[in-house]
Formats: sequence, structure tokens, C-alpha cells
Amino acid sequence: MHNTTTTDFLVIGSGIAGLTFAIKTAKRFPDKTITVITKTQADETNTKYAQGGIAGVWDENTDSFEKHIEDTLIAGDGLCNSAIVNLVVHEGPERIREIIDYGADFDKNDQGDYSLGKEGGHSANRILHHKDVTGQEMERALLHEMTSLQNIQLLHHCFVVDIITQHHLGYLVTKSTNNITCYGVYVLNLNTGETEKIVSRITLMASGGCGQVYRTTTNPQIATGDGIAMVYRAKGKIENMDVIQFHPTALFEPGVSPSFLITEAVRGDGGILRNKNGEAFMHRYDERKDLAPRDIVARAIDNEMKQWGTEHVYLDCRHMDADKFLHHFPNIHAKCLSLGIDVMQQMIPVAPAAHYSCGGIKTDEWGCTSLINLYACGECASTGLHGANRLASNSLLEAMVFAHRAFEHSSTVINEVAIQEAIPQWDAKGTTDPREMILITQSKKELQQIMSDYVGIVRTDERLERAMKRLDLLYEETEALYRTTKLSPQLCELRNLLTAGYLIVKGAQFRKESRGLHYNTDHQQKSPLLQNIIL
Repeated sequence: MHNTTTTDFLVIGSGIAGLTFAIKTAKRFPDKTITVITKTQADETNTKYAQGGIAGVWDENTDSFEKHIEDTLIAGDGLCNSAIVNLVVHEGPERIREIIDYGADFDKNDQGDYSLGKEGGHSANRILHHKDVTGQEMERALLHEMTSLQNIQLLHHCFVVDIITQHHLGYLVTKSTNNITCYGVYVLNLNTGETEKIVSRITLMASGGCGQVYRTTTNPQIATGDGIAMVYRAKGKIENMDVIQFHPTALFEPGVSPSFLITEAVRGDGGILRNKNGEAFMHRYDERKDLAPRDIVARAIDNEMKQWGTEHVYLDCRHMDADKFLHHFPNIHAKCLSLGIDVMQQMIPVAPAAHYSCGGIKTDEWGCTSLINLYACGECASTGLHGANRLASNSLLEAMVFAHRAFEHSSTVINEVAIQEAIPQWDAKGTTDPREMILITQSKKELQQIMSDYVGIVRTDERLERAMKRLDLLYEETEALYRTTKLSPQLCELRNLLTAGYLIVKGAQFRKESRGLHYNTDHQQKSPLLQNIIL
């Protein structure tokens, strides 16, 4: 890669959202260049860690679009955009059929029909899965499909530093500037150590979530909120960042990150949550018991842990059919065995872990952001589908539907967009190599501690205020470091994590109610005024 790369379509991130967009675009425009960049290997994405499956109305004898829409709206607790829910649910099955055509292998029953699972909040069996590694199988199929397309260039080990806008051409850009335009990105090439520029006509942000802002998360180490932070710095609109989903059942292993996920499908197949005395407790919190939506189950577990002074509860699978469990959940079975837990004899210790960001970069129904020529989809985007709480297995669906819609919209404008020629090279004058990496690593630990202790499943005004004061100090220290030292991925990730943390806390302070995943004991009632928090 030279100091300047020019491309027609630039895709940031190589998960299901980014690859779906890249493949469709490459097929429609064989004469145009598509560049996909990833900061590690192509398959190290949040997609890869998605276990449960992809939800879609598949069997219209037992399910309907209306049911899937209603389930999504109920889980979203009033904050979903109903028009977006409607289009995602209706367009979803077609997108699933496409990835099956690419070779994704979903499990079938003895009759040769797709084996449809059920998870919390769903009123019908509608989840297609590949054992307990669905995301990995979908990622495999997409990467394989991509190999046949000559006009896609995949760049590994490239860390995007910032979105290029008029700001870099010397113009004043503020939140109220109404024509902010994305011209491409500055990228730290980890192979050469140089900061280069990639200039593009169309850019898609598909950079994933920000789970690493918390001490315990199911997200991989790369999930540092990079895209969300970059768009915020570029004065783009960010929405509902306070709405962070904690998966109720991550395997309890102190000090291990990322946490191993015990998919909700285990409870869908009959697993029962029990406290330290072996008592089933979910019936005390919700009539749907172990299959209540995730916000309710996570708060219930959090309450049981606080009540009994324990660090985890248990998931009991001992009564389940051993052969069926082994067939559907081979990786969970193997992981537990590696820790000396035979799930047919012993209960699995589980605790909630940060899992999914329901908010993010605000988009419209075509994946357009508030920046011209910049699209966003996947977990980094806030499309209006999830509202205050994402319904299980709706995330892979959303990524595919919006990747397709962003592809359709960008296809209509690509030929009108010119390449911006006058972009300056990255200016690293006056910076030196960092003297001590401890300044970065310790700040990251402090951030994760602050967020986990003060901005977790249950919040209070006092805790949020305390978190904000501490984040302000960390922000000042990190910006001083950023101004004087050469770029490193560790420093860039810390900056992005601090921005994501700030947006979560700020959003939580603005929301004077408890709704869905945001639960504040100082504002326990739902407000009659439905509010999307835009920062």
C-alpha cells in the first residue's frame, strides 16, 4: 500500500455486514474497485463469535411476519422504529436464502428440513443455526464467496485512525454543519508503521461493537468502538449508546477475556437457571421464566448474585437429552469439559457479560449516516430495529438486511461522486515513540473497571456522575499522550474506548427513566415521552 490508495468503495470491517456489502457491490460493478480493511485477520470479527443463530420467518405454518414483528417490538420496549422492524422482518428471509446460496450450512432435522431453534422473547421456532457456531459458519461462507471476485482487495492489519472530512481541508466543521462529507480515511498500516490515506467515493462503516469498554464481555479484543468513536469525532450523529445489552449467560471464568458465551439456545432447549442453593428463580421475575427477554434475565441474575453475595449463578442442563445436547452444542460441551465440568452431571457457572451495543451511528432506512457518502451497518449502527433491547438472533439478520440496503442506495449514487484529490498526508510532526506502554494499558484497565462498576446492568445517578468525572480525567491524559506520541493501535483503541464509554455514560445521564436495558434505580418508572438520545 502506498501513502495514498484510491478506491470506489471502501468497507471498514470484515464481519457479516462488511462482507455482504462488498460481495454484492463487486458483482454489480465488476469494473469498480472495492477495498475491505480489517485491523487483524479477515475472520476475527464479532460475527465469528455469534453462536445462537439468525432469526427469520421460515415456516409460515407455525410462524408469521406479524409474530416476528411483535416479538421484536415487545423486546425493544417502545423504542423500536416500527417501520424499520417491518422492513427487516419482511426482507430477512430473502437475505438468509442468499447466504445459503453462498454455501452457508444450517442444521437440518431427520426429515431434511431446517432445524429451527427458539430463544428468549420469541413466540415461535424461527432461528436457523449451525450447531453453536452459526456466525463462524456464515463468515466462512462469505469469505469463500469473496475469493471468486477479482475486484475486491482485502487489506489486513490496517487500523483506521479517522474519517477524512472538510475538517482536514481546513474548513470549520461543527455539529451544526449540514453537509459534512466523508472522503475516505487515514489508516495506520501495522506492517509498515506508517499512517496512510485511503480516498474513496463511498465508505461503509461496518466496524462492530464496543464490548471491550467493560471488564467482562463476550466480544473479542478488537471490539473497541472504533467506528462509533470516529464518526462522533467527525461530528456525525450517534444514538442510544446507553442501551448496552448484557448477555445473561457467559461462562464464569474470572480474569478471562473475552468470556465464553453460553448461547440462549441452551435455555431455548430447556436449560434452567438456578441460584447457589439450587433453586430455580426466573419464575419470580417473569412469567416467561428462563425465556424472558435478555434485559429481564440479566437483571434477575444480577439481583440473585447481589442477594446471595455470589459472583455467578448456575445453568442446569442435567435433565436434558445428552445426545441432543452434544449434537446442538458441541463447542459448549467441549469448553465445559476442558474446565472439568460435565454438563450432564454438573451445573454450568454463568454470569452476565457485556454483549451487544443496541445504539451506535444513527442511520436511515438505507444505512445512510448523517455524513454524506458514509453508510453504516452491523453492530456499529443504530438503525431503529433494536430499540431499548435487541431480540435474540436479530443482529445477524439486521447486518445482512442493511448491508443489502446500503448496497442498493450507494449503487444509485456512486457514479455521481467524485474522488477528492486535495487531501493532505497525515501530519506526525512533533511526535515521539511512547516511552512507557503502561500509561496506555493501565488507563484501559481503569476505564473497564469504571464502566463495569458504575455503568453496568443497574445504574444510579450518583454512580453515573462518578463515572463521568473519572472518564474526564482519563480522557485528558490520553489526549495529551495522543498529541505528543506516535500512533499505535493500543493508543488509538484506548481513545476510541474512552469515547464509547463517554457516550454510554452521557446517554445514560440524559435518559431520566428505566427502559429496556437501561435501568436506573433513581428513575425506575418509564417516561410517557419516548426519547432516542442523540449525541
